[in-house]
Amino acid sequence: MTRTSLGLILLSVTITAIAQIVLKAGMTGAAVQRALATGPIVRTAMTVLLDPFVVGGLVLYFGAALIWLVVLSKIEVSLAYPCVALGFVLTAVLGRLFFHEALSTTRIVATLLICAGVALLARS
Repeated sequence: MTRTSLGLILLSVTITAIAQIVLKAGMTGAAVQRALATGPIVRTAMTVLLDPFVVGGLVLYFGAALIWLVVLSKIEVSLAYPCVALGFVLTAVLGRLFFHEALSTTRIVATLLICAGVALLARS
């Protein structure tokens, strides 16, 4: 795997993880939570889809997908796709930083195993 390919993979994975955090911020916002609790389905859907954080998260996902298409054009999918697992690692860290989500010992060990697996793949 070239440095360029690895860089594109990491960029796509990072943008995807950030998109998760932005979507979480939108879905836990007051307006969306109110709509989910009380609104009719169409109004709720509109509230969710028009929330700036949700829109931002979807835009980030789209950007990450475009970068991923470039990745797929350059390297084997069997090598590229497992690297997406790094998104679990980054999302866990970002969830902890932004939402104070728990990182139990089990989650930390699992995260380290993911990192080890991706490192082995990157060397092949």
